[in-house]
Amino acid sequence: MRKTLAVFLGLLATAPITAAAGVTPTEARWLSGVWPAVLYARQAGMPLDIVVQPQPTPGHAPLALAFVAGRCKLVLSMRGNPQAQSTLDRIEPDLLHVTLEMMAAHELGHCKRYLDGAWHGLPAGFVPREVDANEPAGLSALADMRAARREEGYGDLVGLAWTQQRHPRLYARLHAWLVAERMRDLVRGSHHDTLAWVRLVRDGSLLATVAHGSIFSVSAALWAAGLGAEP
Repeated sequence: MRKTLAVFLGLLATAPITAAAGVTPTEARWLSGVWPAVLYARQAGMPLDIVVQPQPTPGHAPLALAFVAGRCKLVLSMRGNPQAQSTLDRIEPDLLHVTLEMMAAHELGHCKRYLDGAWHGLPAGFVPREVDANEPAGLSALADMRAARREEGYGDLVGLAWTQQRHPRLYARLHAWLVAERMRDLVRGSHHDTLAWVRLVRDGSLLATVAHGSIFSVSAALWAAGLGAEP
């Protein structure tokens, strides 16, 4: 973790800090929205910290996950970063909090994979598609991109599983929002081209068992099923 990641908010058992010194109104809106997922992680015993970057971070994802010394870091990069507000602007007002919950649950999916020691790993017996040696990006870069895309696909499924469990009546609208986000400026085969997994669960019926199980386990099963359909 870079030294600039200097502002830490402890995981409290109550509502998120919305008036803490140095926390901007935009950061407070995001913190309020992601807080149900943060509390879920706390109750599940996941080692999760929240980090608010105090320096300008243009071009960064507003919400992301890092893994440092055995702990997951939910990182807010919002200062001097127009993506923080533009992302909010693309969400219907009545869906704001539930969409931010879904985004935070996506990051919990990454946390789970790190904690399990499975990051960039594949199910036993699965052989990934060979990289074409003639592709200009090079073997290593392409392999890394495909591994990153698989992790993003798993994260999307965890976010949708969360939605199916917590907000089933809003599932169709949130799924449609996620599809639209993944279609924005889509580069086929890039690390955010997760449509092979997102489209598997259009109506949420395959995630229905989440009500009786883990959002991570049901997502892992569907993630493995979607591996053969990835770009």
